[in-house]
Amino acid sequence: MKEVLLLKYGELALKGLNRGYFEKLLKRELETRLKLAGSFKVTLAQSTIYVEPQDDDCDIDEALRLCRKVFGITTVARAAVAEKDIEDIKRVAKEYLPAYLRGHASFKADARRSDKKFPLKSPEISRLVGGAVLEAMPYLKVDLHNPSVIVMTEIREENAYIHAGSFPGAGGMPNGSNGKGLLLLSGGIDSPVAGFMMAKRGVTLEAVHFESYPYTSEQARDKVIRLAEIVSEYCGKIKIHVISLTHIQEVLRDSVDEEYFTLLLRRSMMRLAERVADRNYCQALITGEAVGQVASQTMQALTVTDAVVNRPVFRPCIGMDKEEIIAISRRIETFETSILPFEDCCTVFTPKHPKTRPDIEKVILQEQKYDHEALENEAFDSLYTVEADAYSEV
Repeated sequence: MKEVLLLKYGELALKGLNRGYFEKLLKRELETRLKLAGSFKVTLAQSTIYVEPQDDDCDIDEALRLCRKVFGITTVARAAVAEKDIEDIKRVAKEYLPAYLRGHASFKADARRSDKKFPLKSPEISRLVGGAVLEAMPYLKVDLHNPSVIVMTEIREENAYIHAGSFPGAGGMPNGSNGKGLLLLSGGIDSPVAGFMMAKRGVTLEAVHFESYPYTSEQARDKVIRLAEIVSEYCGKIKIHVISLTHIQEVLRDSVDEEYFTLLLRRSMMRLAERVADRNYCQALITGEAVGQVASQTMQALTVTDAVVNRPVFRPCIGMDKEEIIAISRRIETFETSILPFEDCCTVFTPKHPKTRPDIEKVILQEQKYDHEALENEAFDSLYTVEADAYSEV
């Protein structure tokens, strides 16, 4: 029996005259990803994307998994194909649906008739398909209000499609549809979530990671690469630009008042990140900060760090509490990697009582105690780049 995947997208349908541009990006992304599962044909019609296997070697289970992680897709259904004839639709329903209805106590039959020339209306189609299901599985109950599964029949241009519900997709906008941003990626919980959330809006990601060897380990760097790989399952390859902050941190430790250490370090990180963004044509910086979560994330502290850069700083987690961020990290499967016990540079020489309401003039006076420009030039010269790509086989 022939199977296809039916993919639906949400806000792309509202893009008016620009809709074709977004659909083209989405189709290209799907075609690239699906190569990992075999040879599939991808076509678009009436806000639906059809993913059709082209030979028996295609892995439709893997294709479904891959499609669910493509930004721009809201739902994915695995469906059987039938002729646009009610008798063939009933036959396919009897043969195809039992495998997906076993273990369920109740169902509801529904129908969507996109082809208005089809002789039966949606209520009639639902009734007849529901009857066919009951013939095949007479122990099932019909529940129109709270069914455990909804059997859907879709009458479309070329064929009819029957499936037992759909899976949620990643949502958002197609990869690459909204510019490129540079993510400040640590080994913590927040920054991978921030990267995911901006990628969901169509932003292509690159990343900068700051290390402090030998105070931080190679395992800490590898952890960050692994986090980027997980996020790349949604947005594709991520370049990670790694910069050593060791000397800057040692000079700050020895030169400035302890309470200003974190603020001054963050200002250097932002300046270095902007230089990386300039070199790699990134229009914005992205961080995982949330207001008030730690001392360096008060409104006053954020103002002090933002003052040294000339491009937008996107903070998609800014209004979330920690539990909300953790919930997303669990859903995208970065959480277990984020909590591995390998510390990042932000934990090195952390002051006991950091400044939470800094005055910008006093911060600048502290910054004049050392040559931050020379130190940042030295740090920038340490830059090297690695790539994280969950789909490197494509």
